[in-house]
Amino acid sequence: MTTVASPLSGRVIGLAGVPDPVFSGAMVGPGTAVDPVREPGEVLAPVDGVVVSLHPHAFVVVDGEGHGVLTHLGIDTVQLNGQGFELLVAKGDQVRQGQGIVRWDPTAVEAAGKSPVCPVVALEATADLLGGLVEDGGVRAGDTLFTWK
Repeated sequence: MTTVASPLSGRVIGLAGVPDPVFSGAMVGPGTAVDPVREPGEVLAPVDGVVVSLHPHAFVVVDGEGHGVLTHLGIDTVQLNGQGFELLVAKGDQVRQGQGIVRWDPTAVEAAGKSPVCPVVALEATADLLGGLVEDGGVRAGDTLFTWK
């Protein structure tokens, strides 16, 4: 079983609270979302694994069980063309849960007119495979968001 940790601190709002129909409709996969604290910081690896996809605004880490976890930093942030994001690892790197992946400033994202809400999604999964799914309340980076069977 995979334990998926929150990649950042903030308030969990669940996928239904994401201002994007692709995420709120769980079309990418089941999971939850975090409305981050408004301060610069690092976004952390939610699981131990390999970084298989890495963009300034999003990354996927696949663990030893083949579970891919997508962390998307804000909504429509691809339009920022990497401005305000600093990559701390490279695609193909082995990372540990809690290791910094991207440095960013959610306040700058908001100032650019984008939502800083961060979906954390279990790729190629079904909702019945996730347990203990947190969908509301405060969360600190490293706290468990859900488990994946």
